[in-house]
Amino acid sequence: MSPAERIAHVRQNIPEEGLFRDKEWVLSPDPFVLDAATVELISALGPALRAFQRACNQLYFESIETPDLRWVAALLDQGKPDSVVQLGRQSRWREDLPGVLRPDLVLTENGVCISELDSLPGGIGLTGWLNETYAAMGQPVIGGSHGMVDGFAAAFPQEDILVSRESGDYQPEMHWLVEKLNERSGGFPRSVMNPWNLTPREMAGSSIYRFFELFDLDNVDLSTEMLKMAQEGEIQFTPPLKAFLEEKLWLVLFWSPHLRTWWEKVLSAEHLELLKKCIPEGWVVDPTALPPFAVYPGLNIQSWHEAKRFGSKQRELVLKISGFSEVGWGSRSVSIGHDLSQEQWAAALDEALGSFPTNPYVMQRFHRARVVNHAAWDEATQATRAMKSRVRLCPYYFVPQGTEETHLGGVLATVCPADKKILHGMRDAMMLPCIAS
Repeated sequence: MSPAERIAHVRQNIPEEGLFRDKEWVLSPDPFVLDAATVELISALGPALRAFQRACNQLYFESIETPDLRWVAALLDQGKPDSVVQLGRQSRWREDLPGVLRPDLVLTENGVCISELDSLPGGIGLTGWLNETYAAMGQPVIGGSHGMVDGFAAAFPQEDILVSRESGDYQPEMHWLVEKLNERSGGFPRSVMNPWNLTPREMAGSSIYRFFELFDLDNVDLSTEMLKMAQEGEIQFTPPLKAFLEEKLWLVLFWSPHLRTWWEKVLSAEHLELLKKCIPEGWVVDPTALPPFAVYPGLNIQSWHEAKRFGSKQRELVLKISGFSEVGWGSRSVSIGHDLSQEQWAAALDEALGSFPTNPYVMQRFHRARVVNHAAWDEATQATRAMKSRVRLCPYYFVPQGTEETHLGGVLATVCPADKKILHGMRDAMMLPCIAS
């Protein structure tokens, strides 16, 4: 097939209602190619991140009961309503973990850098559709043509999908996913539900994949009734109702000197080494003054006021809110230090320090994305053009119910113009499946 024929095939297979509401992206006739070393690294990350996620859950509950660790739970619960905190501590789902995990990986010159861990990810239907569409053109997509649908079915064998108003942009891709799940022979019939169209009685006995954020509970229809039913065992929710697991703080707590021996105790040497390689060094932006003899490790400063005076090279740092906030997703809280003037950087730090009591911020090392060229379709010329790009990779790891194994369902590449420092889905980016070279 020629590039024009491949573009026509992609267009013809876009579902009638689309995949995201009011979202467009640049098309490409070609999937994104990953070298063998990157594919191997991504494959190894699945089990390591699952082990890390279980260790985070274990640490949270141990910190509630252990005086020397109590600061961990206190930090993760900071700013959350007591009802949300107590919801996450329910003994009924103490050991439960999400059945899907998606890290956001920046493709760098030296491998990948984890910028976020998402256990309630968008893009499952989109990536499934991309894999199916490009596989039909003979492309050996990572995960295979049906890897995303098979992965979801194994992790969530009978769950209906509940989409809130706040997450409504993703409803079309969830409709596509449910349609594919229902086409499987012997599959459990599924539906996409909206809480404003339901009554508590209709939901009794349901197993539900929740596609809504816990910070948004006040705006989710029937949330009070649903949570009460969940606590009484009348509804089963996945991912579990644990707001503490949905915090970016975990990525900087991984680097806490106070927790070093704890991570070494609960993680294998192999997983620990891989995570050190991929998780950027980071710090909690806590305004509490340090003793005169102490410094922030890696920054070698005694106070955040010193960080305000950093030069451009020293400001190769990223500030972002940890979570449990309407600005905690979509890169809306992100400040990249070396892109700001010193005055702007100081103001961003002041905002982060002031936010600490209710919405802690984290600071991480900035890792520059590798510049690559990829063929983008040009509507004006009806031909491809090489687009200088930087890339975010989103592998989807599914954990089949009743196991601890991770299965890589597919890898979504967001291929952004090279002048963009924050890599996310945007009108002038390409959204592509990945293949191995």
